[in-house]
Amino acid sequence: MKRFVLTLLVWGAALGVWLLPFQTAWALEVVVSIKPLHALVAAVMGSEGKPALLIQGNVSEHTYALRPSDARLLSRAEVVFWGGPTLEGFLVRPLENLSARAVKVSMLEAEGVRHLPARAGGAWEEESEHDHDHGKESAGHDHEHHGPEDPHVWLDPRNALAMVQVVARALAGRDPAGAERYQANAAALTQRLEALDKAIEKDLIPVRKRPYIVFHDAYQYFEHRYGLGAVGSVMVHPERPPGARRVHEIGQRIRETGAVCLFTEPQYPQRLAESVAAGQPVRLGVLDPLGAAIPEGPELYFELLRGLSRALLGCLGSGTS
Repeated sequence: MKRFVLTLLVWGAALGVWLLPFQTAWALEVVVSIKPLHALVAAVMGSEGKPALLIQGNVSEHTYALRPSDARLLSRAEVVFWGGPTLEGFLVRPLENLSARAVKVSMLEAEGVRHLPARAGGAWEEESEHDHDHGKESAGHDHEHHGPEDPHVWLDPRNALAMVQVVARALAGRDPAGAERYQANAAALTQRLEALDKAIEKDLIPVRKRPYIVFHDAYQYFEHRYGLGAVGSVMVHPERPPGARRVHEIGQRIRETGAVCLFTEPQYPQRLAESVAAGQPVRLGVLDPLGAAIPEGPELYFELLRGLSRALLGCLGSGTS
């Protein structure tokens, strides 16, 4: 009897090992570049699998260097969602060499994503109401400008809505058996994103057009969507720290515009923002375009945008009527 039981256990263990590849074969190998996009993909995938996140922790996508572990992820990937070459130039060659068999989806190029031109320099005029309304109508690649585009498209929830549909189609194309579940998850996510957009629009009404300075120009889509009053950025180029001349110029900009707040970011040293703010009539706040302190997963996108709204209200709201 003992021998019989032992034989069953051995055969059961062997059978389990043999079946393991077939039990997990349904799960797509999906890689996503940055946290906000990863959150959208994770929500669409739901219980069908968990996408891998490439850029983790408190790191900027502008200065990221690929690691050997990242190369292994990309070499196994069946689908890769990334911002695109404008945002993540470091990924262009690895995707060509390591992810030859993968479906590669540039979220900046997703159908229905609205684009804004990149702003030149570190000082901008506030948009007129006409410009703000016009931005609501432009979609996809039907923009009139011919210069480079601002790549931070995910900070407009309407762009997230468009990207969700593209994600669902890309996943279903690689995994037809899960297509119905991907579409159902996308539909549920769409409802939540629409509710989020309406809530933030209402919450930010008291601080619309209040002037402020950001650390680097990453928030134009959020500003454009909700009629906010950013008037400049400390860093003209996200890869280059500001010099003494730039610190002086942004101090002048604060005084000229009456900027209420200067917002730093977790991805950059706090001392830089403090040196700019020193002696200026401006409060310091923190904005994070990537969700560095938020745990990765499907809820990150919602926490990210709510966090931006709370930070803006917390700093700009003091003294508003």
